[in-house]
Amino acid sequence: MTDGGTTTRRNVLLGAGAATVLAGCGSAELNRPLWAADILPDGFPTVEAVKYMGKLMAERTDGRLSVKMFSGGQLGSERDTLEITSFGGLDINRIAIAPLNTFEPLTIIPALPFLFRSTAHMRGAMDGAPGDVILNALKPHGLVGLCFYDSGERSFYNTKRPIYTPEDLKGLKIRVQNSDLYVSMVKGLDADATPMAFGEVYQALVQGVIDGAENNWPSYESTRHFEAAPYYSLTRHVMAPEILVMSLSRWEKLSNADREIVKQSARDSVPVMRDMWDARTIDAQEKLAEAGVEVNEVEDQSAFSDLMKPVWDRYVVSDAQKALVQSIQSMEL
Repeated sequence: MTDGGTTTRRNVLLGAGAATVLAGCGSAELNRPLWAADILPDGFPTVEAVKYMGKLMAERTDGRLSVKMFSGGQLGSERDTLEITSFGGLDINRIAIAPLNTFEPLTIIPALPFLFRSTAHMRGAMDGAPGDVILNALKPHGLVGLCFYDSGERSFYNTKRPIYTPEDLKGLKIRVQNSDLYVSMVKGLDADATPMAFGEVYQALVQGVIDGAENNWPSYESTRHFEAAPYYSLTRHVMAPEILVMSLSRWEKLSNADREIVKQSARDSVPVMRDMWDARTIDAQEKLAEAGVEVNEVEDQSAFSDLMKPVWDRYVVSDAQKALVQSIQSMEL
């Protein structure tokens, strides 16, 4: 903490380093709360879910384990906090799955376009054996996978026209996350993929730097992107989940009993997150309807998904990835 009581990323990281050093000599590391980070603000479903997880842990350990949340990007971007977590400077981190793609190929699979048939299918897969395969694959990277949270169904929105077929996307400049997979997906639909920081999208839409973007209902509404891009087309092309991870170095300092409490508390937080997410989605839909946004269903999703075969061929290359895809696709949910 600074003298004025404001937490800075630098001070927290210095504190993390000091705690790690002290852990080798005594119990300082084990006595403090688990530090958790999220780039999203207080009140957001993922943030509140991790707080709920901390409450459960405290109840189940008579206060020995708890969580201190640093929300709103206080500790940097997701890529920053992921690196910090992997070397032990943070204990718990909620991140999108995309930053993991660069070093763990199995995390690419849930982000594949048109992999999941529905939200129920995604949730069932991530709560089940396919999700466990991904979570377990993170350990060699200094991370313990705890659970998956929702990030909604992503669809295209733009300033020009409704999107009914891939031809309607042709030539549009579409903002994407800084992800090779997302760039390939949009290029595969014959649009112009434009990687850009999320915070720059509104101004870019207003100024005509880009024609559109893609995201879920709550993000589209809460950022007021709909004011500049009033056409929202329900392609539902990606349903990539969020992921909650823990530092392996901190995990290994816990007893087996405490590890089970942490893991179970994380999993018990998932329905809380999803209930909040579903309510937030409905609220966003109602606000957008009142604002007069033009929303259209996409009747023929196969017209889009058929164009994704080269994308899948490029990113699904190992036997382990192919087995994971098969496991997810064969689920009857």
